[in-house]
Amino acid sequence: MSDISIPPYDGMPVISTQRLTKAFGNLVAVNDLNLQVMRGDVFGFLGPNGSGKTTTIRMLLGLIHPTAGRAVLFGMDNAYQLPAILQRIGAIVETPTFYPYLSGLDNLRVIAANSGMVLGRANNRRYEEVLDIVELRQYQQLAYRNYSLGMKQRLGIAAALLADPELVMLDEPTNGLDPAGVIEIRKLIQRLAGLGKTIFLSSHILFEVQQVCNRVAILRKGNLVKQGDVKELLREKEQVEIRMNRAEEAQEALRILQHLKGQEASWIGHIAIEQNALRQPLLLVDAPAARSADINRLLARHELFAAELHPREGSLEAVYLQATAQPNQPGEMPVVEAPYEQKKAADRTTDRTKGVAK
Repeated sequence: MSDISIPPYDGMPVISTQRLTKAFGNLVAVNDLNLQVMRGDVFGFLGPNGSGKTTTIRMLLGLIHPTAGRAVLFGMDNAYQLPAILQRIGAIVETPTFYPYLSGLDNLRVIAANSGMVLGRANNRRYEEVLDIVELRQYQQLAYRNYSLGMKQRLGIAAALLADPELVMLDEPTNGLDPAGVIEIRKLIQRLAGLGKTIFLSSHILFEVQQVCNRVAILRKGNLVKQGDVKELLREKEQVEIRMNRAEEAQEALRILQHLKGQEASWIGHIAIEQNALRQPLLLVDAPAARSADINRLLARHELFAAELHPREGSLEAVYLQATAQPNQPGEMPVVEAPYEQKKAADRTTDRTKGVAK
């Protein structure tokens, strides 16, 4: 292992990008991206297929070079200080590859030897530690070909943890897993966060991201359309659900609330009527859950009394769908993701990433 001087971490963001851009010929995969990931974050990186997520991760790891902009990790520019940065990262980009006839433990030994880790007692202790973290210790002697898909994914994460990284980057770790496997990965991410790791997680499973992430960024056609604290974003999508006794009362409540939202109830957003499973009309009011009693009071003042009234929590799915459904903003480039083979041909680099399972 090379002896690389690593500057101390001084409280700056773990990941910070400034106008990071990647084009493949006329195709722009990532456009003018400004991300910020803080120490201790479990950071969800979201977007539809072809939105530029994997391209961004590959730029952060130095696997491809940006067309413009810069990426700073641990206060170091990855264009000039990549070896020092990679000593502090463990990552899975795409599907990890292991020897099918070797056991899980022997596969980890091979990866450790290839990455320059010196064999010995310290390594043996680390194998035990990472296998415990991913809950594969009892299967360490089992041949990799006999692992389930979920076990294979967890072994990939174990490989990424061998060097005890500060930052763990996972690109779609739940791809193809059944619900039980997805739950296993969720628990594993929570364990890693409990160990003080910063997690950068790319995923399509919004419910799982909502369960484990404290901050998220959403890409649409290579452009950053949303970034922020998960709890704050969910509060933006809170609603109050109201069921009146009769359909005509629901229409009258709609009229009154529409009128009041432009006056004393400026905190009321969009209002709509939909039907529940029993075909009863429901009034859905975009408003903070804490305002439920205020809505009840406003209706009672007009002699309207709800049969049921309760808050609906916001969901990351609603935030995501709104963000990714927006039309192009003024100045936003119509960005499309380049086909993967074209990307590889356009910018081939050696995988220099210590601790990256590919």
